[in-house]
Amino acid sequence: MKQLNLLRSALPLTLLALAACAEPIEDRPETEETMMPVEPDGGIGDGATPPADMVDGDIPGSLHGRWGLVPADCTSDRGDAKGLINIDAEGIQFYESRGVVDTVETSEPSQFRATYAFTGEGMEWTRDMELSLSEDGTQLVRSEYGEDALAEPLTYTKCPA
Repeated sequence: MKQLNLLRSALPLTLLALAACAEPIEDRPETEETMMPVEPDGGIGDGATPPADMVDGDIPGSLHGRWGLVPADCTSDRGDAKGLINIDAEGIQFYESRGVVDTVETSEPSQFRATYAFTGEGMEWTRDMELSLSEDGTQLVRSEYGEDALAEPLTYTKCPA
């Protein structure tokens, strides 16, 4: 029992002595920490492609703009251009609905496939669509996938600025 009491009384002094030997934080040399990159899926930064649902959600700038199914869609000033679509970074605007990018599957400068969350005329729905740009950048093909998809892709022409 006497030895235990001796140890108890010596412990604080031992800890104090150890602390006194330590270098003060402000006197320690600064070391530069190099953070290892971490990918969206939690893996190390080895350059692997992130999973499809982790790709940046912005529609590439090359696909932005006004696109018409027929020339009159680009020139109508009466508000009846039902074949006109307007694409920006966040989504796609149709005549009476707007689709906002939800989950991205493919994102390249000339091709973008994603699931869009649509609203329009008091309704909400989703649609899996792919937008593909022609080599010369004047035509855009819109394809749909899944239930209720368009049977055939639609080809739009870029409206003059």
